[in-house]
Amino acid sequence: MKIIVCIKQVPDTTEIKIDPETNRIIREGVSAIINPFDTYALEEAIRLKERYGGETIVLSMGPPQAESALREALSLGMDKAILLSDGAFAGSDTLATSYTLGQAIKKIGFDLIICGKEAMDGSTGQVGPELAETLNIPHIAYVSKIVEIKDRKFKAERMMEDYYEILQTTLPLLVTVTKEINELRLPSLRGTIRAKKEEITRWSASDLEGKKERFGADGSPTRVIKIFHTEVRKSGIILDGNITEIAERLCQELKKQNIL
Repeated sequence: MKIIVCIKQVPDTTEIKIDPETNRIIREGVSAIINPFDTYALEEAIRLKERYGGETIVLSMGPPQAESALREALSLGMDKAILLSDGAFAGSDTLATSYTLGQAIKKIGFDLIICGKEAMDGSTGQVGPELAETLNIPHIAYVSKIVEIKDRKFKAERMMEDYYEILQTTLPLLVTVTKEINELRLPSLRGTIRAKKEEITRWSASDLEGKKERFGADGSPTRVIKIFHTEVRKSGIILDGNITEIAERLCQELKKQNIL
């Protein structure tokens, strides 16, 4: 079984800076990490390989520095790493990202694709499902447990808001996973040493098939018009008097705000 995990490198900070001219995140000079939800996808791929055998490949699209995220994935136990890096991919929204990843995955070949449920810097949860649509394969979102894979049939448990679903379909398939699916492992010393030496394959737009006008900003129908910080205003009231007076005043204030 060939398992592909799609990961994204995201800024390791809550103080995100935006370029005022392009309305894109400024990534230069900011430390970066593997998107936290994607780490659970990596762990699950490794567990499935240990359980069923096969090959695991980690795939990412980003600038050259995203190679560090791929090496971290290799240190955890992934077999191969591929980086899609090209100026032609810059400015991709979720649709262009899923299209580009799809062209690479068609070239690689696969049985199962695993993605984190969403990226921390965008939180749209769109790339996984859009990638499945691009590849014309079924997908299951919010998977919290992979029950069984047998005879090309895939059974999983999906976490909903207040209940769980058991779903079954066939491979090839894409799933997005939640953090409830497993517990993360730490990289071993052997894995870390191997990851430093391992060769990472790099593909540019010329290495992929598909329509070039669907890559990057040209293939992105989403346009960011304005980005701004929400102002949080807090107000408080100090109530004086004895307990009875304070209670009466508090009730009056709550009624004014339609809380009582």
